[in-house]
Amino acid sequence: MSQLPSNLRTTIAVYPGTFDPITMGHMDIINRALNLFDRVIIAIAVNPGKTPLFSIDTRIEMIKTCFPENNPRIEVAAVSGLLVNFAMQRGAKAIIRGLRAISDFDYEFQLALMNRKLEREVDTIFLMPAFRWIYISSSIIKEAARHGGDVSELVPAHVNQLLIDTFSAGS
Repeated sequence: MSQLPSNLRTTIAVYPGTFDPITMGHMDIINRALNLFDRVIIAIAVNPGKTPLFSIDTRIEMIKTCFPENNPRIEVAAVSGLLVNFAMQRGAKAIIRGLRAISDFDYEFQLALMNRKLEREVDTIFLMPAFRWIYISSSIIKEAARHGGDVSELVPAHVNQLLIDTFSAGS
């Protein structure tokens, strides 16, 4: 994908998550978002209340490896604090959220309303992954991989290898 002409208005969306690890469901949402927006900023949440399996630097590299180097349409960044503030600082007009099940919607709807209250200029767009990815989550993948389950079809190849290496080192 080539760079956009400078005379066109660039539409930007932020896709936040912990991505611990990134899954094929996440990849599906990112690709869908790229069909709707000129640029997608993948915002990796830094949550002091959680202990992720992978460091923020590892997650950044994990995601960057999923896309062609120097792709002007993708940016990967760590974010802490209010997501709507991050979105506004980056010129984004939308926050992308993936929905897998109705249980996701209740929580995501509350977040979207709070974000709207904090910043009316940023919309929340809900996208559903393809049916074959709808049941997967990073938590389920980590649990399966921790116990030796084959998750190779559910994550990018380099992420699968990283999971194998991480959990075999802990044995």
